[in-house]
Amino acid sequence: MGASQSTPQPDEKVFSSETPIQFSQDVVNHLTDHLASPDTPPERQSSIDAHIRSRIQAELSRLHSEEEKVKEEIERALEKENLDREREMAGEESASEDGTAGSVRSSAALMGDLEELRQKVERFHARQATDELAEVRGKGEEVILCYKSHPSTTLDCWKAVEEFKTSVARVEQVYVNSLR
Repeated sequence: MGASQSTPQPDEKVFSSETPIQFSQDVVNHLTDHLASPDTPPERQSSIDAHIRSRIQAELSRLHSEEEKVKEEIERALEKENLDREREMAGEESASEDGTAGSVRSSAALMGDLEELRQKVERFHARQATDELAEVRGKGEEVILCYKSHPSTTLDCWKAVEEFKTSVARVEQVYVNSLR
């Protein structure tokens, strides 16, 4: 039992440098800044900001493309409707014995079509100028202003972003319901 204590233990080797290790003041400052600062570094914050901006731009471009699709659908529907009416009018003209009566009806029908087209365009523009879209634009501006006023703490803008998302979802729901 006592034999283990009496046997010599190998000595631990400790190496020491003949010259002391020195760090530059910049390295020391950099390390202390990282320890003292719980904020995100500016490089990371700028990448987060760029990512958020790209997501906002993607959402805006998606909304613009949807708007273009709706405009195209309206134009196609109007063209189809006009073609159908022209066919009907052509059938009525060939059925009438007097060519002038058919052309008078055609002019009246064209005026009616023109008025109906004006009403549809006005409804489309009225829908574009609704309060919901104005609200979405306002919420989008609030998000942009928040990001500009908090460049180093953009995560503080979460509330403005959520309000923007909610207003967009509300407008989308109204639009979907209007198509039914």
